[in-house]
Amino acid sequence: MRLVLASNNAKKLVELQELLGGLGVDLVAQGALGITEAEEPHGTFIENALAKARHAARAARGAAIADDSGLCVPALGGEPGVHSAVFAGEVPLSAAVQGDREARRRAQDAANNARLLERLEAVPRRPGDGSPLEDEARRAYFACTLVALRHADDPEPLVATGRWHGVVLSAPQGQGGFGYDPLMFIPALGSSVAALPAEVKNRHSHRAIAARAMRELLAAVWRPQQPS
Repeated sequence: MRLVLASNNAKKLVELQELLGGLGVDLVAQGALGITEAEEPHGTFIENALAKARHAARAARGAAIADDSGLCVPALGGEPGVHSAVFAGEVPLSAAVQGDREARRRAQDAANNARLLERLEAVPRRPGDGSPLEDEARRAYFACTLVALRHADDPEPLVATGRWHGVVLSAPQGQGGFGYDPLMFIPALGSSVAALPAEVKNRHSHRAIAARAMRELLAAVWRPQQPS
């Protein structure tokens, strides 16, 4: 069966293709079908993921899958949350950078990371707190919500979630990844996300956790036809 991914992110497409491989699902990016990106006006990951999946399913007249994800810091009331991509607000860019998508992303990421560190500096530390790795205020997790629909008006969406717990560092570490990866330290792996090899990140990430749960749901509920 064809399953339209409500995203134009090529890396996300490849990652989900691998995680959902062997199910009899042909995952296609919405951009390949000329489908525009949906608005994400909601305050929760599940509402935004559902809105994106419905938009793609309606345009494609078939099944669709979407995710919404971000970084949540309990000490900040869950922020950045659904605003993770623009936590610092839309960064004004020079004319030279306007047409360079990667340069724009790097500028926005840097601003968002700086804003996160600024907000955490304002959170009172408890007496006796040592390094940032021992500071409860810096506990955080990446969250991902995946939603799959058989059609735009599907009354029973499949919903899977994943959380990847870590600690926000006081300064960036590592050159890989994107977003908050340089600031997010995963104690279980002894590394910032940005310093992890891509294959390790993709195996342990919040999206991988959610995708594995979604795979089980798809197999049990939708039972897509296996290729012969």
